[in-house]
Amino acid sequence: MNQTNPETNMFSFLGFFTSLTLLSAGFILTSSAVMDSSDRSNGSTFLYFAYGSNLLKERLQLKNPSATVYCVAKLKDYKLAFGNHKGLASQRWHGGVATIEHSPGDEVWGVVWRMNMSDLESLDRQENVKMGTYSPVEVNVSTSGQDLSCRTYIMNSCVYAPPSPQYLQVIVMGAEQNGLPEDYQEKLRSVQTNKYEGRLSVMEELEKALNKSKERTEEIEPDD
Repeated sequence: MNQTNPETNMFSFLGFFTSLTLLSAGFILTSSAVMDSSDRSNGSTFLYFAYGSNLLKERLQLKNPSATVYCVAKLKDYKLAFGNHKGLASQRWHGGVATIEHSPGDEVWGVVWRMNMSDLESLDRQENVKMGTYSPVEVNVSTSGQDLSCRTYIMNSCVYAPPSPQYLQVIVMGAEQNGLPEDYQEKLRSVQTNKYEGRLSVMEELEKALNKSKERTEEIEPDD
């Protein structure tokens, strides 16, 4: 029986998300800016800076449905790294996962998401905060001449390890979906992987979510 490379289906979505992002980005960013001031002042929402797999909307919304794009931003004096907490390989992704570490002169690009406080517990659970895998921290990110205070997560006791091709592809898709700088996208694509070729249940969930997003978009697009 012929086997399909686990990366093939995910690559097919890249072109689709480029056009989808360009179509919707202006509306999303404008409406987010208008609504955020009142929502944050009454404590009903918070800002979350994502730099790993949660760059991809469909990935983040699997467990955090309230997440909406606020803006693209960069975190100065940090760099992206891949590894595992205490060297224990991720069962979800079968390889190293993303974290950030202080590195003067470097920068990490990511997406700021506005989320309801009702999703905070779910987000912490995704990052295994109670197990001590990641710690939540507040960071200041820069965008369009202003600084924003955001929640993000940093791995504890990180032992460096390459990511699986599937995990890296989700990050690359998220970077392209949200229009991160092209040179940063190229840097992400150049990351060496562990060449894992097995199937991942989280990828199957993502493929279903991506197909649903594509179907919804096709339904609302006007006919030529």
